[in-house]
Amino acid sequence: MKLDARLMLFMTLVSVFLTCLLVGNLMGGKLTYVHVLGADRAISVGEIPFPLTFILTDILNEFYGRKVARRVTLLGAGAIGLAILLIQLANLAPWLPAAHSADWVNTGNMTPAGFDNVFMSAVTIQAASLVAFLTANYVDITVFFVIKKLTGERFLWLRATGSTAVSQLIDTVIVVMIAFGTKLPRSVLIDIMVVSYLVKVTVAVLVTPIIYGLHELLEKAWHLHPLPVEAASGDIGGKPGEDKA
Repeated sequence: MKLDARLMLFMTLVSVFLTCLLVGNLMGGKLTYVHVLGADRAISVGEIPFPLTFILTDILNEFYGRKVARRVTLLGAGAIGLAILLIQLANLAPWLPAAHSADWVNTGNMTPAGFDNVFMSAVTIQAASLVAFLTANYVDITVFFVIKKLTGERFLWLRATGSTAVSQLIDTVIVVMIAFGTKLPRSVLIDIMVVSYLVKVTVAVLVTPIIYGLHELLEKAWHLHPLPVEAASGDIGGKPGEDKA
């Protein structure tokens, strides 16, 4: 099989999407803060890689169609599920007896407590993300399509930002409530949800020029063209497939 430039492009887009999704979930248990409205507000560092997933979902939807975007979403959900399974299998493996000794900390190796803090806490976040990701991404893809159907090829910024604004509200509420709902006070939960959502919407607005830049690059460098709204999916070359639904 020949890996031509446009096949490599599609593989790269999907690979970056999956990497951002999995890494964002894995490190999502760490809370940092941003200074908003005169106070320091808690936010998960898992928010760092997610702006790239916004961009890539919109690019996949625009050039390869909503059916392809949904398939990539299911692939992402499968990757999250596989990550949860592998972490659980790793947790079942017995620790080397020496790992439970006081001297083990000084060896530089991961301790049982460290493994639990990093990976087992991430399982809850992974599970929360799985539910939120499937729900929000399907909403994102649908809203993107509806706006495109109403406006045609115009207003790329509107369908990109509008779909993110709707889908990430759903994503934020689901992730925070499942991952942190029983661990943090209600006031902190509300802070995390509000700040996370504001950050996501702000980033969605700020990355709009990047989406336009990628849009232009794909058209000029790879000779891809946005799919007509009636085409549900396209091939690797960006040409409409037979699916119309």
